[in-house]
Amino acid sequence: MAKNKFHDKDVIARCVPMSRLQSIIGGKWKILILWYISFYKVQRFGELLRRLDGITQSTLTKQLRELEDDGFLHREIYKEIPPKVEYSLTKLGESFLPVLQTMMAWSETHLCPDYENPYKHVQK
Repeated sequence: MAKNKFHDKDVIARCVPMSRLQSIIGGKWKILILWYISFYKVQRFGELLRRLDGITQSTLTKQLRELEDDGFLHREIYKEIPPKVEYSLTKLGESFLPVLQTMMAWSETHLCPDYENPYKHVQK
């Protein structure tokens, strides 16, 4: 029987960082949530709900809370009627931006070569 290369402790240890990252951004909508918040700097719940076509309120709430718990998002609650909540990236979330930008560039090149990104020339 062939030796399973994943039984080597060194290989398993090297997978821990990727497993941790996958557990954080693995939700169906999390990468798009991070992308929109990074692009617009601040997003309200309703704005995200409109941008993420097909997401439910409960799923958006759950994924926003998970990203907040993992340190990627900051939630600012304004005590007014009706209540206003804004989401922005934390320093940890901002440090993830190069990864998101690389993912976007790779996707444009390999998955959507005919796609013209309308945001490509927008100054941030």
